[in-house]
Amino acid sequence: MNAQDLQHIEAGFSHEALGSQAVFRAALDALSHPGRPFQMPTDCALPLHGQPAAAALMLGLLDADTRLWLSPALAQSDAAPWLRFHTGCQIVTEANDAHFVWVALGNELPALHSLRLGSDAYPDQSATCVIETLALHADVAGWTLQGPGIQDQHHLQVTGLTPDFTEQWHHNHASFPRGVDVFLTTPTHVVGLPRTTRILNTQEA
Repeated sequence: MNAQDLQHIEAGFSHEALGSQAVFRAALDALSHPGRPFQMPTDCALPLHGQPAAAALMLGLLDADTRLWLSPALAQSDAAPWLRFHTGCQIVTEANDAHFVWVALGNELPALHSLRLGSDAYPDQSATCVIETLALHADVAGWTLQGPGIQDQHHLQVTGLTPDFTEQWHHNHASFPRGVDVFLTTPTHVVGLPRTTRILNTQEA
């Protein structure tokens, strides 16, 4: 990171401990209640590129021991030096080497099966993927979700994902206990999709 990069970096959380805790709670709530949108706290200065909810999520979850892969629109933006400065994370060039993957809206999603899937003995060593979307609407016809954290079933309409996402997700879910966990974001909200969640049918917008 050079001096020119540092000149343009904004501050992180207004209160580091409280801000990080608020983001972690939102992320935990999202994974505990799959398919339900939660507002992401963004009490922090944000990079110019990337959705605010996704950027705040990255700021709250990354640290110096994590490796991050950024899709092209993010890798070439101020988001990369901002995250390196505030979290100490390592930016990697291969998605399959990353603990976290952040995919900007409109960028191609790496194949889920090509990411770190963990193992039967160590499923926690898998990747977490943060994917930006155009819109997330709960209780609207689209996906029908079932699994832990969902009473009976839950409906979610997702706009802006790659067309083959649900097919990829079927194989990811079938790999349990291996597999990746996913966060879907809009500028203000986050939805959790842990690998235990099933997508039963799809009517994607």
